[in-house]
Amino acid sequence: MKKSDSFFDKVYEVVRLVPSGKVTSYGLIATYLGAAKSARVVGWAMNNVGDLEDVPAHRVVNKKGLLTGKHHFDGVNLMQQLLENEGIVIVDNQIQNLEKVLWNPIEELS
Repeated sequence: MKKSDSFFDKVYEVVRLVPSGKVTSYGLIATYLGAAKSARVVGWAMNNVGDLEDVPAHRVVNKKGLLTGKHHFDGVNLMQQLLENEGIVIVDNQIQNLEKVLWNPIEELS
């Protein structure tokens, strides 16, 4: 990462690395970026992805596996549909077997 990258840009770089069929959390991204108490800022970054189609924002959920960002996607259930298309099981807006699909950038990229 370049020193001039904004925090949002750094978040997007990490999210681009989340593999299909996996999810990560706002807090894990924040911790990986050295800002452990900035999970909410990671959420703001995800809310502002806009037209960055190469950022799989649907793969970022809260620490309990809840699809808390789903209202930022076009369509009522687009976030859930995208995740289910990758094989992730969701019941009542929550990822099932989160521990099996959780991608931790601290472990994967360090």
